[in-house]
Amino acid sequence: MKIGVPKEIKVHEYRVGMVPDSVAELARAGHEVFVQAGAGAGIGASDGDYEAVGARIVADAAAVFAAADLIVKVKEPQKAEIAMLRKGQALFTYLHLAPDPEQTKGLLASGVTAIAYETVTDARGGLPLLAPMSEVAGRMATQVGAHYLEKAQGGEGILLGGVPGVAPGKVCVLGAGSVGREAARMAIGLGAEVIVLNRGIDKLQELDLVFGNRVRTVQSNAATVERYVADADLVVGAVLVPGGAAPKIVGRELVARMRKGAVIVDVAIDQGGCVATSRPTTHADPVFVTEGVTHYCVTNMPGAVPRTSAYALNNATLPFVRALAGKGIAAALRDDAHLRAGLNVMAGKLTCKPVADDLGLSYTRPEDLLG
Repeated sequence: MKIGVPKEIKVHEYRVGMVPDSVAELARAGHEVFVQAGAGAGIGASDGDYEAVGARIVADAAAVFAAADLIVKVKEPQKAEIAMLRKGQALFTYLHLAPDPEQTKGLLASGVTAIAYETVTDARGGLPLLAPMSEVAGRMATQVGAHYLEKAQGGEGILLGGVPGVAPGKVCVLGAGSVGREAARMAIGLGAEVIVLNRGIDKLQELDLVFGNRVRTVQSNAATVERYVADADLVVGAVLVPGGAAPKIVGRELVARMRKGAVIVDVAIDQGGCVATSRPTTHADPVFVTEGVTHYCVTNMPGAVPRTSAYALNNATLPFVRALAGKGIAAALRDDAHLRAGLNVMAGKLTCKPVADDLGLSYTRPEDLLG
């Protein structure tokens, strides 16, 4: 199969869809891999590194899209990239369609088969291609939150870990999945007072087994959200509905009750955000202040640490890319129900029910298209 790896063009996105080690695996299997010149520069991989493992370097994105049967990316296709997609081609990347009707419309019109990393599943009910980036984003959430709590950044002027004789800062994590767990891990490491809220007790029990009394686990409901968010110095939004838009569990009136200079890091912003006052931001302009609270809502947080992120992502995606390239797109989707769960768009039809429900569009079962 002919596989294309374009350079990412989202603002301050330095990751790359395939690292040289992954290209080497595919080249050894007899596939042709077309890599756009400079695509790996953000992770320190030169064009020569790719050529050395069998890739063909092409001048621009247009050449990649024209040559490839399968496009492997990191972030959702931008408008210029959607215009280059075509019927009979497959796209494998993060999509996050639920809060993005324009992208959805463009993919439906293109005729492309679009498979989203974030809805591929595993035998345990997990999201294996979302997990590595969730881990990165969760750890970063506490790191950037601590930074924006500094007075020079407009924050309260507190140190999350405190010092002897001075109480530590309070971190409230909303959600106990991969993002929430890693945000809590980092906050505990800094010495903060950490509260994690989650609907359902299983994830809270897992955190309790790992962290013991270093973290307070609380069942999430309207009353507990109000109580702990209002009292927090740093709130991390880590709520996830697989494939669907994140629920708004923190309203504007609750944000207004938070301390001035407190910080919200809404990691759920890729799916629309779980805080009513959140709106997408970029690494170039990452924060804004509403109701006296600093909001960090960057939609591609792991892009700030591209070397770590790209290799972690490729560890998870490569087996699926091998299957898609080795069996062919339709056969790979038919053979693997977990990969099939990642199918969001095919033949001009929307094949992910949570996305269809959130956008008010018609849903078609993937099996009806694949036979």
